Amino acid sequence: MDHSTRPWLARLHWYWILQLGGWFGILMFMLAMYRSALQLDGVALTTVWTAASGLLLSHGWRSLFKRKGWHTPRLRWQMWAVPALALPPLQAASVVLGLVLLQDARFDSFGFLPMALIFWTLVFASWTGFYLMVKAIGRAARFEAEALRLEISAKDAELRALQAQVNPHFFFNSLNSVRGLIYEDHDAAAQMIDQLASLMRYALQSGQSSTVPLAAELEAVQAYLAIEQIRFEERLRASLHIEAGTETVQVPPMALQTLVENAVKYGVESSVTGSDITISARRDAGGVRIEIANTGALRQFSSSTQVGLNNARKRLKLAVGPEASLELAETGGWVRATLTLPEAA
Repeated sequence: MDHSTRPWLARLHWYWILQLGGWFGILMFMLAMYRSALQLDGVALTTVWTAASGLLLSHGWRSLFKRKGWHTPRLRWQMWAVPALALPPLQAASVVLGLVLLQDARFDSFGFLPMALIFWTLVFASWTGFYLMVKAIGRAARFEAEALRLEISAKDAELRALQAQVNPHFFFNSLNSVRGLIYEDHDAAAQMIDQLASLMRYALQSGQSSTVPLAAELEAVQAYLAIEQIRFEERLRASLHIEAGTETVQVPPMALQTLVENAVKYGVESSVTGSDITISARRDAGGVRIEIANTGALRQFSSSTQVGLNNARKRLKLAVGPEASLELAETGGWVRATLTLPEAA
């Protein structure tokens, strides 16, 4: 991701924000401790010197930390030996130097050093613990982001695999329709091939996306129905009822095609008198409800049809989300396949 496109919180240099904020807090603490002596020459300046020295030492410690590659989850004894044994004496020496240079202190007036060593050991040990905690949080965030990226990649791969299963199945059936007509009516066969070419172009283009607008999917469905209308003539009676505003809802490409194909196969093809097929879309209870219905009875589907329906369900949930659903039921002499999509879709 380009640095300029990252969220502004992610673009902040948190190390320096926390580093400066932490040592400013220690400066305020020391100024509060020596508030009764701040009017004396050099006391306030020595306090600032002390905080600045601690900041420089801790930054140097961080540089050593990075150079040694100690940012892994594994704990090493050096991580605690340096802030416990090396940094406190260096900081105490810096404080002594500040007292000598800024307050003209004598070397026999440093009885505070044992307590100072304990104080600075606690400070640098706490600094190290906090730094390790922040790095651990950063690692966890990166691992979580990487896991999310891999999960998205896996879902995308699964979606593409399901799409690859749907398209050959559809085109096999369409080519069979062309084959059945070509010996009967050359003009109708040519018209069917034109419609099939339009469908192939749509399938190739839509295959690059996980979802397409309902309007685009309906155009493909109408091309398919035009092919089958040539084949079945008056036995196929199709109608569309699309509520205004639902055309932009996103659906997996070829999802409606699978359902309409089932309606033709089990409603029209299996009946001497044919079947009515209705395709409707409307808003319903905070979502969009798309229904493909055909007159007839719910029969035991073939294995290929079951694959198509199962694929449609999987693709629907992967592309739109777990709130989406696909149900198949028989009511009042109609077989109804109902797609329910959340409003956000």
